[in-house]
Amino acid sequence: MTEPHYRAAPYARDFDTVVRAITPEGGIICADTIFYPTGGGQPGDAGRLVWDGGAIEIATAIKAPEGAPGTVILVPAEPTPLPPPGTPVTQHLDWERRHRHMRVHTALHLLSVVIPLPVTGGQIGAEKGRLDFDMETPPEDIAALQAQLEELVAADLPVTEDWISDAELDANPGLVKTMSVAPPKGQGRVRLIRIGQGATQVDLQPCGGTHVASTGEIGALRLGKIEKKGRQNRRVYLHLD
Repeated sequence: MTEPHYRAAPYARDFDTVVRAITPEGGIICADTIFYPTGGGQPGDAGRLVWDGGAIEIATAIKAPEGAPGTVILVPAEPTPLPPPGTPVTQHLDWERRHRHMRVHTALHLLSVVIPLPVTGGQIGAEKGRLDFDMETPPEDIAALQAQLEELVAADLPVTEDWISDAELDANPGLVKTMSVAPPKGQGRVRLIRIGQGATQVDLQPCGGTHVASTGEIGALRLGKIEKKGRQNRRVYLHLD
C-alpha cells in the first residue's frame, strides 16, 4: 500500500506532482499530495499550487467523500482558472502553520499521557489544542501536570510510526484512547504513533495525523484553562509558547 506523501514525508515543504482530476465543485485532485486533509481533529493544510502560466492559493485540503481511499481534494481559496488534468504542478505548503499543527498534535498525545483518562474529543490549532476527558473532577495539582509535560518535552523522546492489522487492533482495545472517534479501519492495517522506545516508551496509540520527529521539537508549552463540559466531561487546553 502506497502512503500519501504527507504521511511518508511529513517534513516536505514543496512537492512536484500532476493534476489528476477537477471535482464538480472546483476542487483539485493531484496524483499525490503533501497537503494533510482535515481529519482526526487536525485542520487541513493550506498553501499554494503553481504551474506553468498559473498559480492558486489553497485554503484547505479535505478527504474525498468518494473514490479511492486516501484521495485528497485541494480546495482553492477563491474561484479562479484551474489547471486541467495532466498539468504538472508544484505544491508549496504553508509550512509554519503545518509545523505548529505537528507540534500541537504531538503535545496533545503527551497530555493524554499525563492525564491517563479516556479521551472524548479533541481539536488541534496552530496556537493551541485541547482534549476532552471523561473526568468527573478536575485535576488537583495543575503544576504537577505542567512539570510532567515539560519533563517529557525535555526528554526529547523519538516519535515514530508502526503499523498493525485491523485484527491486531481488535485484539488490543487498550491501544485506543479516544471514545468519540474510532481508529480508521477497513484497509487491512492501522497506523500507530509511538512516543519513546523500549524502556523510555510513554505512549502508543492509533493516529493518522502528522507529528514532529521528537518531543523536544514541541518547544515551550503550557496548560491552559480546564472547562466543565458535562457531568463527567472536562476540556483541557494546551498552548504553544
